[in-house]
Amino acid sequence: MSATRVLVLNSGSSSVKYQLLDMRDSSRLASGLVERIGERTSRLRHSPLAAGGATRERSGPFADHDAALKAVAEELAGDGLGLDSPELAAIGHRVVHGGRHFTRPTVVDDAVLAEIERLIPVAPLHNPASLTGIRTATALRPDLPQVAVFDTAFHTTMPESAARYAIDVETADAHRVRRYGFHGTSHAYVSRATAKLLGRSPEEVNVIVLHLGNGASASAVERGRCVDTSMGLTPLEGLVMGTRSGDVDPAVIFHLARVGNMSIDEIDALLNKKSGLVGLCGDNDMREIRRRVDEGDERAKLAFDIYIHRLKKYIGAYYAVLGHVDAVAFTAGVGENAAPVREAALAGLGSLGLAVDDALNAVRGDEPRLISPAGARVAVAVVPTDEELEIATQTYALVKR
Repeated sequence: MSATRVLVLNSGSSSVKYQLLDMRDSSRLASGLVERIGERTSRLRHSPLAAGGATRERSGPFADHDAALKAVAEELAGDGLGLDSPELAAIGHRVVHGGRHFTRPTVVDDAVLAEIERLIPVAPLHNPASLTGIRTATALRPDLPQVAVFDTAFHTTMPESAARYAIDVETADAHRVRRYGFHGTSHAYVSRATAKLLGRSPEEVNVIVLHLGNGASASAVERGRCVDTSMGLTPLEGLVMGTRSGDVDPAVIFHLARVGNMSIDEIDALLNKKSGLVGLCGDNDMREIRRRVDEGDERAKLAFDIYIHRLKKYIGAYYAVLGHVDAVAFTAGVGENAAPVREAALAGLGSLGLAVDDALNAVRGDEPRLISPAGARVAVAVVPTDEELEIATQTYALVKR
């Protein structure tokens, strides 16, 4: 195939992130972000990486995703990288929720669009934006393969014992209630990159992946296949996050409705937007929380301790699920940059072969690296995630076939 470029689009409810990659060497040709779509203050920030050019900004307003993507196309064209280029092989789209149906990247057709639309009730914020991005990109290049890469796909290998909730089976099946998991492209990329760092194939290693950003999730990856993950029906379950509560007793919802006289929408907003670190201490930026901890702020310390306690529980749980662990990999904004989080999460787990070397843990860098002591029974790694490259890789592999 002569066409080797892939445009990756990540369409949010009011934003579009994009990267253009050349799959001959996985190099980035351009990247950018359109934010606050639909508002008067919307803007586009575009970086022509291949030419080493300066970042350019355009003010909106961009009324909708159609206007935003047309502006992106214009910026790319200005660098000689337009969507009409014969070197463009496909456009890869991040789609958050693929349910049980989509277990791998898929070329989009009318049936695929209909299924993504049917999944809107379990992804009301994300799937509509993905649909808009796909339809707009299709209108711009109707002759080009549009490929959907699903956040949930990597987790479809979970056994039923991990994926099902212990509720009435008929009710669960009727309403698609089960654990799907998210951040799948990141967990897939990081688990493979960790194996490579160890000089082994993914099928030879068991890895616990800790994707720690504003959204956070853990996964147990056994020989390249996910067997458990912390997020569930939605991205709310699991670890303490920036604004999300993670695990709570479901009866908390009933209690707040009955005793607190809160509506379902109010409780939804509470658990998704006003909980987690921001609910505990008023900040969801780990750097600010650590600064406050170092200054003796008790509320920030409690928030940090709760965050670490939950994280440590999942590490222990997934160690038990896997039985044997070759590596623990930290990734995403907090995982890659917050040395105190990594240190605290593994503190006291020496009997499991888990420890960090203080000097190695303090090093910052953009490359995968080990931070465990020499000769450690279990490797501890920091592996920068690259979801755009993962989407591009999966997209290109599909269209080449």
